[in-house]
Amino acid sequence: MEKLYYRNAQLEDLEQIVAIYNTTIASRMVTADTEPVKKADRMQWFEQHTHGIRPLIVVENTENVMVGWISFQSFYGRPAYNHTAEISIYLDETQRGKGLGKRVLQYAIDHATKYEITTLLGFIFSHNLPSLRLFYSLGFEDWGLLPNVAVLDGIERSLTIVGRKIV
Repeated sequence: MEKLYYRNAQLEDLEQIVAIYNTTIASRMVTADTEPVKKADRMQWFEQHTHGIRPLIVVENTENVMVGWISFQSFYGRPAYNHTAEISIYLDETQRGKGLGKRVLQYAIDHATKYEITTLLGFIFSHNLPSLRLFYSLGFEDWGLLPNVAVLDGIERSLTIVGRKIV
């Protein structure tokens, strides 16, 4: 099993972060974006992560090649929710289906308390069974359902909210 390295994202990583994100759009399984985003579109998002309390973490292989990334996003923006965060994991398309997602999600769980996160949430399209299985395999449970809240290519899609207490 190849070793993975985790580090905080730098501005020079943003182009590859966006490229990985954009590879998920066409599947209509991962994101509600329907068109590719540009680096400039993600600049404010990037700066909120790199200058805020919720990190954006790059995952690299032994050749220092980015194979994915993790973001933590504050939930709901109110002080009472400061210890709850949404997690997003995106993998390079050449790395999917190899068990990497489980390793990366486990890393995020193991390091969440470093960022004062005690509850993790995932917002996953209900038809994205591979991602749901991944989160369930690491102890996440269904915490909510938003039925038919998104329309992708004329098809209504539901959003499943999964959650897990870390401590």
